[in-house]
Amino acid sequence: MKSSLLSVFLVLLLLGCRNTVDQGPVLRQGQYYTHEEGKAELEKLESMYSNKAEWEERKALLRESILKGANLSPLPQRTPLNTVISSKRIKDGYSVENVYFECIPGFYVCGNLFRPLDNEQKAPGILCPHGHFAGDSLIDFGRFRPDMQKRCATLARMGAVVFSYNMFAWGGESIKQLDPSAVIEQPSKENVWKHHKASVSLTLQTWSGIRGLDFLQSLPDVDPDQIGVTGASGGGTQTFLLAALDDRVSVSVPVVMVACHFFGGCECESGLPIHESKNHFTNNAEITAMVAPKPLLMISDGDDWTVTEPTLEYPFIQRIYSFYGAEGNVEQVHFPDAVHDYNAEKRAPVYHFMAKHLGLNIQAVTNAEGEIDESTIDIEDPSVTLVFSSSNPLPENALVGLEAIEEAMGNL
Repeated sequence: MKSSLLSVFLVLLLLGCRNTVDQGPVLRQGQYYTHEEGKAELEKLESMYSNKAEWEERKALLRESILKGANLSPLPQRTPLNTVISSKRIKDGYSVENVYFECIPGFYVCGNLFRPLDNEQKAPGILCPHGHFAGDSLIDFGRFRPDMQKRCATLARMGAVVFSYNMFAWGGESIKQLDPSAVIEQPSKENVWKHHKASVSLTLQTWSGIRGLDFLQSLPDVDPDQIGVTGASGGGTQTFLLAALDDRVSVSVPVVMVACHFFGGCECESGLPIHESKNHFTNNAEITAMVAPKPLLMISDGDDWTVTEPTLEYPFIQRIYSFYGAEGNVEQVHFPDAVHDYNAEKRAPVYHFMAKHLGLNIQAVTNAEGEIDESTIDIEDPSVTLVFSSSNPLPENALVGLEAIEEAMGNL
């Protein structure tokens, strides 16, 4: 008994030392805590608010602190997107188009827009960020991956307008803006990581997501009041950050990412002091809860840092939802024998959750046995889905080089 009490005391003492309010910005990166330390911090956070009013005050502090840590306070000027949508392809129950817009003047966000066919009324919009998934060819990267295409196309067949887009310099077109010598069609994992981990990554990637919401809301066939976001791994981080920072997000589904002890191992997730400063400390479980009382679904597995999500992070978040009497809006699905991905097994509950809360048609994608059927999805080659390529270069005003991009971002 004495040994157990001593252990708890030492953990709390360590947290107290780490979270002193007089220290400057601190980077919480990767597995910053042990599971025990993460649990102790959740308990410490729980003691700070016990009702809706106290939580709302806490949430306002967190939002401003995260934005400041991400170098997004005040928010940059929303410059014209100058959107271009092209190359429409008709598929079985959906269409696909190529899209690019300027999230800041001269920096292009590229992606693909999936739309339902024959839709006569405004549809919910869904933003689909991808994670740090990569392979030996472009189709193994980010938005080009078959699992990503299946997710977006299935949601479109259900009745949503879905936008998938590149992370900052993660393969695809934007690598050319960091490295003019790069060949878009032939990404190198080493080169991608080198440029993706730039200091501006978290700032520009978060801003790209916010501008992605602007883009969706600008479409005449999208209901601006019904916007969902879902992504896995690093895409899960983008999901809960956008949901925490932007009130336009109606439904949040972070997959294989939410943990109280793990803060994301990439600069785009934790390379700036969004988790701790002299004014605040937080973790990704608390950030995820900032979307409350809006619908939230978390997906976890038994092979990564989300292994404790059903028993640790989920109850913590449920308590915050109880402040609003909205416990029915938060759900959690755990796959103990699964790994770190966004495969068909994990996509299925996401489709049902999105259908429930965005009014989508789940019957449009189920077979006679009531199972999700993605067999008619056409997996397109990157040569079709690329916006810019070796034969179709970036516009003349495209920023080139990290220094130019950082300067442009800083001038807004």
